[in-house]
Amino acid sequence: MYLVCGEALFDFFSEEDASEQASKVNYKAIAGGSPFNVAVGLRRLGIEAALLGGVSTDFLGRRLLQVLKDEGVSERFLVEFAAPTTLSMVAVGANGSPQYNFRGEGCADRLLETAHLPALGDDIRGLHVGSFSLVVQPIGDTLLSLVKRESGKRLISLDPNVRLNPQPDIQVWRDRVAELVKHADLIKVSDEDLHLLYPDQSPESVLRDWLQHRCQLVFLTRGGDGASVFSRQHGHWSASAVEVVMADTVGAGDTFQAALIAWLTEQRLDSVEGLQQLTRAQIDAMLGFAIRAAALTCTKTGPDLPYRRQL
Repeated sequence: MYLVCGEALFDFFSEEDASEQASKVNYKAIAGGSPFNVAVGLRRLGIEAALLGGVSTDFLGRRLLQVLKDEGVSERFLVEFAAPTTLSMVAVGANGSPQYNFRGEGCADRLLETAHLPALGDDIRGLHVGSFSLVVQPIGDTLLSLVKRESGKRLISLDPNVRLNPQPDIQVWRDRVAELVKHADLIKVSDEDLHLLYPDQSPESVLRDWLQHRCQLVFLTRGGDGASVFSRQHGHWSASAVEVVMADTVGAGDTFQAALIAWLTEQRLDSVEGLQQLTRAQIDAMLGFAIRAAALTCTKTGPDLPYRRQL
C-alpha cells in the first residue's frame, strides 16, 4: 500500500453561461486536492492506497469521504476535525491551464499535528507528499517530521506542486522544498514550479543538485513539450508529449505522479533498493507510461482516467 499525505478539498470550476446575464456564473464542484488526486489515481491504476490528512466533519467533508470509499482509498489514516473544508476556486484559461484561488485558513486539511502521526507497518511500501500541505501549518511541519522519520525505511516521493495563494512567501517554499529534497528518493516537479522556486537558475542545475542527496530519479514535466528524466546513474533525457485534443490540464500532474508510483509497484521496484536497480530502459518505460496517463487525463475521455469526480 502507498500512503499519500496532504490535503483533500473541493475545486469549484466556473462555467460562464453566455445565454444568461453576464453577471451570472455557474459552478461545478469536484473533489480534489493534489494528494487526494494522487491517492484516487493510484486506485484507478490498481494500486492499494491510503490518504493521510485531516478531513472536515461538515457536509463537504462527508462527500470527500464518500468519494474515497467509492474509489477504494483506505480511510484509516484520516483524522476528522470540526473545521471547514478547504475550497479552491478554479478558472481554466484558453490553453487549458488552471488558475487557483484557495479558501483554506483554519480548515480541516491543515490541522494535522505530529500527535496524529501513526506508526506504519510493513504493508506501507512508500509515502508521497506534495502541494501546499508542505508549507501551511501545522500540517507542514507534521509532514516534514513524518518524512524525516520514514526516510530510508520506505520509498519517499515528492511533488512540490507550488501554489502561492495558500502560501505567497516563495522563500518559505524554497526552504521547505530544500529540506524535503534531502529525504526524497523520487521527485516529480513541473517547469512552472522550478520557474517560481528558482527563476535565476537553469532546471538542469537545480535537478542535478537534488540528485546529490538521497534522490535517485527526478522527473521534470513540461506540459505540451513532454517530460524529462534525470537519473543519478544514467544521465538525463526527454520524451515528447502525446498529442491529444485538450480539454484542460487540471490533475494531469497528479496522474503523472500516480502513474510513476503505479509502474514501480507493478514491477515490484517500489523501494529504495528497487530505484537503485533501475536500468535506463526501465526508466524510459516508466516515463512513457506516466506521459500517456497524464495525456489521457487532459482529454477527459478515458474510462479509468481521469479520476476527477463531479459531485
